Amino acid sequence: MFPIFGPGDVAVDLGTCTVLVYIKGRGVVLNEPSVVARDHHTGAVLAVGDEARKMIGRTPGTIDAIRPLRAGVISDFEVTEMMLRYFLKKAIGSRVYLKPRVIICVPTAVTSVERRAVLQAGLGAGARKVYLVEEPLAAALGAGLDISGASGYMVVDVGGGTTDIAVLSLNGVVVSTSTRIGGDALDEAIVRYVKKTFQLAIGEPTAELARITAGTLVQGARNEQYEMRGRDLVTGLPRSIVVTSDDLAKAMEEPAALIVEACRQVLEKTPPEIASDIVDHGMVLTGGGALTHGMDVLLQKGTGLKVSLAEDPVTCVVRGAGLVLEDIPKYQEHIRSLTV
Repeated sequence: MFPIFGPGDVAVDLGTCTVLVYIKGRGVVLNEPSVVARDHHTGAVLAVGDEARKMIGRTPGTIDAIRPLRAGVISDFEVTEMMLRYFLKKAIGSRVYLKPRVIICVPTAVTSVERRAVLQAGLGAGARKVYLVEEPLAAALGAGLDISGASGYMVVDVGGGTTDIAVLSLNGVVVSTSTRIGGDALDEAIVRYVKKTFQLAIGEPTAELARITAGTLVQGARNEQYEMRGRDLVTGLPRSIVVTSDDLAKAMEEPAALIVEACRQVLEKTPPEIASDIVDHGMVLTGGGALTHGMDVLLQKGTGLKVSLAEDPVTCVVRGAGLVLEDIPKYQEHIRSLTV
């Protein structure tokens, strides 16, 4: 017998770059960066989310602005627990006396140890029971795909730290993979390219803004320019340069190719009957990284399939997890749980 979820129960997309919180009946109530600023000496938390993100690359030696998740998994357990507790309290409010039940989304390739860490972090943050659901399953539901039947669908969820690719049917994952390449890897590639080509040191926030504002993954598909400011590696002085969309396409070429290759590997492992369904349905893109200009064109060229972008791809995963909350027994074979 599974519990009926009440209004205090929540779904969390615990992402490398962003944390989203969904409450049944209210929808997505929180969308903030997964960043924590704390005092280096005392360990005291100074800021979380939006305020902490503003401090990245700008803090004095006594303050650390850190992202406690890397490549979709917890790299700093204590800080992740503090961050999750803060976001749950902010989303739910302080008037809820009953501890909530929480469902958290995780990449498909996380190890059992990493799964356990997420479950423990959820309990430590104040949940009385924690469920885990794989991100592609949640993404498919959030994208509005009917995966309850025998027909197959393919979802590519491009997050900040990982890209999760899965073929789904009968409310489950048939074939899947998770590559630790996402928006972060694209930004890091831009940082390296600018350093090598222009001898200019820039931060990842600058690279991310350039990718969003002027970037593309397909040469010639966009004609924008972006002014970057950073530190000259030769003189050590501040300097600015102008990069074009084609510069950024060249910079992101290698990690983008790895995403395409991961999609091809999943397709190669897909059963023939389901593969024929995917030819009809194409693949659906979700996640914030899917909004990178040219992602759909790149995957279409690389796989030969039609590619569509889900409506509101950033919130697809957490909205899908919210749908799992509605009917836990239906998805019981594909979730894990831990109780206080």
